[in-house]
Amino acid sequence: MPTPRVSFEFFPPKSLEASFRLWETVRLLAPLSPEFVSVTYGAGGTTRQLTHEAVTTIGREFGLNVAAHLTCVDATRDETLAIARAYAEAGVREIVALRGDPPKGAGGFTPHPDGFADSVALIEALREAGDFTLRVGAYPEPHPDAGGPGADVAWLRRKFEAGADSAITQFFFEPETFLRFRDACAAAGIDKPVIPGIVPIENWSGIRKFARGCGASIPAWMDEAFDKAARDGREALLATAICTEMCDRLMAEGVDQLHFYTLNRAHLTRDVCHALGVVPQVALENVA
Repeated sequence: MPTPRVSFEFFPPKSLEASFRLWETVRLLAPLSPEFVSVTYGAGGTTRQLTHEAVTTIGREFGLNVAAHLTCVDATRDETLAIARAYAEAGVREIVALRGDPPKGAGGFTPHPDGFADSVALIEALREAGDFTLRVGAYPEPHPDAGGPGADVAWLRRKFEAGADSAITQFFFEPETFLRFRDACAAAGIDKPVIPGIVPIENWSGIRKFARGCGASIPAWMDEAFDKAARDGREALLATAICTEMCDRLMAEGVDQLHFYTLNRAHLTRDVCHALGVVPQVALENVA
């Protein structure tokens, strides 16, 4: 089975300790030669400047292809496009274009009066504004705001029609979830890359909380497995086995690219990549 192409997501640090953890994570994963890495954008644009600093530093210091997240939340059209221009001037040519999450307590997404109404409008403007590679989000399970069955596939198709180049899915816990979604996308005429988003489970209670917030269904067997693993002190071993097995199944079904949500922790992601055959590329010298 061919070795998969990989990419990684990081988030901008908000403290000195978090900064050290981010740079250590990037340092450990950069040798795996990712196709790209992405840097998130906080709810309500709360990490706007931090995101810009992380994106430009990763590109400059590690030579990686960096995709900057950009959202519609709490900004005018002009402000949002100015951020995109600043990225272009810094040599960043990839953007992950998202509607974005509203600030905590907002009760739902409300467009800025002078801003973009949704991700499709943002994608259209970015496509007109410059020569960016545009990546977008996709939901293999219903988005909390989805209008009904099939709505997520239909909305993804609109994003591609607006100019998106590829999509990265929200994380999921069983490979069949992605495979069904991939089939539905193909049936809807979507022929551009849809990359599965993989979350190595560093902390089950934290990931479980994320899952509830984004609509990812949680298999009962995982609760039971992690409860038992916690008692035995084998959470890391279980997490590595679950993630590797899921990725292996996806690859067996023809998936050739995987996007890892690292949560700025490198070791589990690196271990899974190594198990899949993604290892540092070291030049062989003095070989007769």
